Amino acid sequence: MVTATFRFYEELNDFLAPERRGRAFTAACARAASTKHMIEALGVPHTEVELVLVNGESVGFERIVREGDRVAVYPKFETLDITSLLRVRARPLRDIRFVADAHLGGLARRLRMAGFDTLYDNGLRDEEIVRLAAAEGRVVLTRDRELLKRRTVAHGCYVRTLRASEQVREIFDRLDLARSARPFTRCLHCNAPLVAVAKRDIADALPPRVRDCYERFSTCTACKRIYWEGSHWRRMLAMVGDLLAPPDGPAAAP
Repeated sequence: MVTATFRFYEELNDFLAPERRGRAFTAACARAASTKHMIEALGVPHTEVELVLVNGESVGFERIVREGDRVAVYPKFETLDITSLLRVRARPLRDIRFVADAHLGGLARRLRMAGFDTLYDNGLRDEEIVRLAAAEGRVVLTRDRELLKRRTVAHGCYVRTLRASEQVREIFDRLDLARSARPFTRCLHCNAPLVAVAKRDIADALPPRVRDCYERFSTCTACKRIYWEGSHWRRMLAMVGDLLAPPDGPAAAP
């Protein structure tokens, strides 16, 4: 066994035992334990970690912990560009895509509303979520921290809040999604892209009142659902505008 000192910063403390939060503490480590093994043994999923410093040097998760090491563990940096320091992942994600677990259907629907490719099915088992994340480069969204500790999950977010409206704001803020949003470009039901469609091509499928009152329509390329700018769309528009607004600023127009 070896002994090392650990210090976790900011929201990573939420995962620790109360007596270890906000302070440096020593912990016994197996002689061949990696930083990833010890970080997760202490309760923090590796997907929540952006930067690990050992004795002041940025290291990867594979670094073996040695006697007397001082390990500092940081979450995602919101305002500083630390790309040149990162060692914990082989590469960042360029196109943000998600897979949400069975308890996050409301969050998945809201992310689709904002235009993000988000897989969700309340029948998806953990093994399938892990497979999809690895095969398709998706960010795992879950409230199950053990799921995020799976070895093949490279990118993930532990969702801290409980209500879907708070969850989507949390994910938007943590991942800085506002700049990448493309509202109303994905089907809320099946996640496939939407395309504009001429009214004359779908007129027979529309309810009479909708046919009389609206002119612009979109259709799903997979399930063929038809969307129009009715009262429900206006409520969604306000919701998306709030997400795109800067903190404490007025709502943005999607």
